[in-house]
Amino acid sequence: MRKRHPPFRRRKLAKKLRKLRLRARMSIQEAAKALDKDVQALYRIEAGETRVDVHFGCSVMDVYDAYDPALLDEIREAAKRGWWTPYGIKDQGYLDVETEAASVREFALALIPGLLQTTDYMRAVFATHGLVDNIENQVRVRQIRQERLTSQVDPLSLHVVIDEYALWRLVGNPEIMRDQLRHLVEMAALPTVTLQVITSALHVGMMGTFVVLGFPDPDDPEVFYLEHVTGGSLHIEDPEQVRAANLAFDRLAAEALSPEESVALIERILVE
Repeated sequence: MRKRHPPFRRRKLAKKLRKLRLRARMSIQEAAKALDKDVQALYRIEAGETRVDVHFGCSVMDVYDAYDPALLDEIREAAKRGWWTPYGIKDQGYLDVETEAASVREFALALIPGLLQTTDYMRAVFATHGLVDNIENQVRVRQIRQERLTSQVDPLSLHVVIDEYALWRLVGNPEIMRDQLRHLVEMAALPTVTLQVITSALHVGMMGTFVVLGFPDPDDPEVFYLEHVTGGSLHIEDPEQVRAANLAFDRLAAEALSPEESVALIERILVE
């Protein structure tokens, strides 16, 4: 069974609470007693597994003798439901992380990356995955995610390397694919998007699609994300594995066509 990761903001809050305790030079046993908490309950809070309220935040600042004006706001934010929940979407851990990310580096092997898909292409992909009952909500959530590529308030930097096979793979029908390829050319012109195509028959990404996400706060470690065909996923923060994923992406980008050459290839495929 896939391990369920606590929401990103709750994990971030949990790390902060632990740092405050350590800064106060208190063991978890001492802190639990002073906060009138069971030791295991405090462990779960510091692991991000349990929600906390503002009353707990006030107690923490008092017991740890650490006034932090931002703490209560962070607790309120961590308690909020994900923006996608009204659409009936069950997040597998990715939407939550991407929402907080400032950058996405994605290698795509068989399909166009979701952030660059047209609406018709999305529908065809979702139908293939058996998501027909909730397809319009799935489409809307993906469209909302795409808005960050053109947002002035909270822009997302996207660097994708796409296997050439994904450009030729027929999804839906030829007209859908022509529109999708035109859309790629348009999106590649955005200042937030770097698009490259890799044409090598064999390369380090042959094992499958992967994503590395970075965050605006340097204290938040990068996340290496893998999704399986069964619907499960791996959400990895281990520094060595994240470093290996970044090195793999760098190698793919180095072997791929330049952004200009990639657009030229897409335009040639369109003609053909």
